[in-house]
Amino acid sequence: MPITDTRSALDNDKSNSQAQVGLASWLGGGSVFIVLLAVAAIAITCAILLNRLVEQQALVRAQLAVASARELLRRAGEDALSDARVLAERPTLQRLIDNDQNSGLEPFLRRFSETTATNVTALMRGETALAQSGPAMDWPEIATALQEQGERFVVAPKDGGPLIWGAAASVPGTGVRAVTLKLTDQQLLDQLGRQVGAQLSAVNFATYHAPPDDDMTPLHTQALANPGGAASGKLARGNEYAATIVLAAQTGEVVGLLDARLSGAEFLAATHSFDWVLGVTAIIVAAIAGLLGVLYGRWLARPVVALRELAERIGRGDFSAALPAVAPLEVGALARSMDQMRGNLVDLTDTLRRREAEAQTVLNGVIEGVYAVDHERRIRYANAQVARLLGRPAGEIVGQFCGDVLQPQPVNGERPCERNCPILAARDSPHGSAREILCLRDGSTRSAIVLSAPPVQGIQVQILRDETDLEAARRARDSVLGNISHEFRTPLAALLASIELLRDGLNGMPPEAQRELLANVERGVLRLMRLIDNLLESVRIEAGQYSIRQQPVDLPEVIADARDLIEPLLRQRHLTLELDDSGLAGTMRGDAQRLGQVFVNLIANAAKFAPEGSTIRIGGRGDGAQIEVWVEDEGPGVHEGSSALIFERFQRGAETEPDAPGLGLGLWIVKSIIERHGGGVRMERTPERRTRFILTLPRQPESDA
Repeated sequence: MPITDTRSALDNDKSNSQAQVGLASWLGGGSVFIVLLAVAAIAITCAILLNRLVEQQALVRAQLAVASARELLRRAGEDALSDARVLAERPTLQRLIDNDQNSGLEPFLRRFSETTATNVTALMRGETALAQSGPAMDWPEIATALQEQGERFVVAPKDGGPLIWGAAASVPGTGVRAVTLKLTDQQLLDQLGRQVGAQLSAVNFATYHAPPDDDMTPLHTQALANPGGAASGKLARGNEYAATIVLAAQTGEVVGLLDARLSGAEFLAATHSFDWVLGVTAIIVAAIAGLLGVLYGRWLARPVVALRELAERIGRGDFSAALPAVAPLEVGALARSMDQMRGNLVDLTDTLRRREAEAQTVLNGVIEGVYAVDHERRIRYANAQVARLLGRPAGEIVGQFCGDVLQPQPVNGERPCERNCPILAARDSPHGSAREILCLRDGSTRSAIVLSAPPVQGIQVQILRDETDLEAARRARDSVLGNISHEFRTPLAALLASIELLRDGLNGMPPEAQRELLANVERGVLRLMRLIDNLLESVRIEAGQYSIRQQPVDLPEVIADARDLIEPLLRQRHLTLELDDSGLAGTMRGDAQRLGQVFVNLIANAAKFAPEGSTIRIGGRGDGAQIEVWVEDEGPGVHEGSSALIFERFQRGAETEPDAPGLGLGLWIVKSIIERHGGGVRMERTPERRTRFILTLPRQPESDA
């Protein structure tokens, strides 16, 4: 080996050794730093969270203590009521009252107070105490509380004394009430405090003035702002947690505040103990993790050459080799190799993007929707036409099962995806196709033809052709022609018969018979005009011609014109039309011609189903913001389940006779016109068993026209 080559190899080995040591140091030192930082952050976060948790627990305990104490005070009031009832039913007491032995009442009441641990026991007549045991009381004040709150009451003495929990019971046949009182003195509060585990104090609200230098004043203010709920917090002075709750009488009147205090020493000790354990654990974990990080960094910095050769193969475009299980060390060589690989990848990516853009341009220029699925029929590509047809973004479609995206309408309770899928059919034949009804996410449906090509490298391309408009046009044509041929034949035949009779008997027929035939002709022409108007309006609605003229409309005048137009039909069936326009005063803005068509259809519908000789009533009312108009008749109406269907196109009530005239368009047109005016229509049965159609129209100001 030449000297220069040997020296070069030694220099390379030396530089590799230096690079290895440097990289290992960086990796090890970085690992130690990151671990220390993470452990410190976790320890600090845990300490902060623990302090918050401990403080929350202390506040909850304070709230629980004050709530429990209030419940115990309420039970004390209930015990006072039980004691009062027991005292009132004592035969000895009744005998002493009946015999006017006042000298014996006080010893008897004193013994009862000692037995029941009651502070005060007394007998009252009106506002006067006949006899009592215990300290003197303001009996008029107690009598007032008894009258306002009932047999169980709470009194906040106006002289600032402790709160009084009392109860009274009537002594039978005497007109005297037995009264028992329990004072919320410090002895009772200490007893309750031992039960709830807190230091308790009670504030008489009658003399409370919210001292600003008291730590409890903010809590009292919060509790008074939300009666029934407890307010809690940590006191500013001293390591104490406190809670307060409102004490209220039966009438809801605030009589006092109950305070509970807990020492924070116990919670502080628990926090310090946890912080010490957490700190020791963090130090141990950081030390172990740092040592392991240094060892791992030194091991990871060893191998370099193996990854260098691999990087060169990848740079030449050979992507078949797998990555080794170790990390590279020769950072410089790796950077050069990765740069070569980057250049190749950039060229390949540019080529792929150019081809993708060309294909995307072609697919977006196609009128039909185009999408591709994999072997599991999951969508891998969808052009803009597919997304527009389905009303969903392409990013939401890709990756989903095609049946879940297209939502084809089930046939005999089974989705076409199971048995009649064109994708599966194209895998066994040159192509597959199917006509399907797609149920879109907004509730609408679209008629479409799906054409599928055979799979190529696991990908199948489908063409989605929307034929909804063509299908709708065919259905509309067939429906309109069928209904027109049926509905026009009957009135035309009747007109022809009347004209023939009139022609044959023109010279010898009595004038009354001629007038009757002319009336028949008039009614037939009126019916044909109504059918033609409804058909024309139906075509306008179906074509999306929703133009509504906004002009001042006098509803009573519109209704009167509709009544005059429909008058021959009313005379034929001897019907009377009553119009009460007292609630329809003033004008609104809308399309008078369209509204006239609404009332013509409603009156004609009522005339068709109302019994002969009955009355059709029209009325309404307005409240300034909207107008309500109703048309009611004495017809049988429809079942409750059919009330919504009769407003659909070509729908009639289930009780309608098969030969009853009409295309089933009138009420649909009524609903369409009213909704275009921003209103609504509904049908209901009145308490008088009449069928009422109610129109609700907004009273739009002229400035909104």
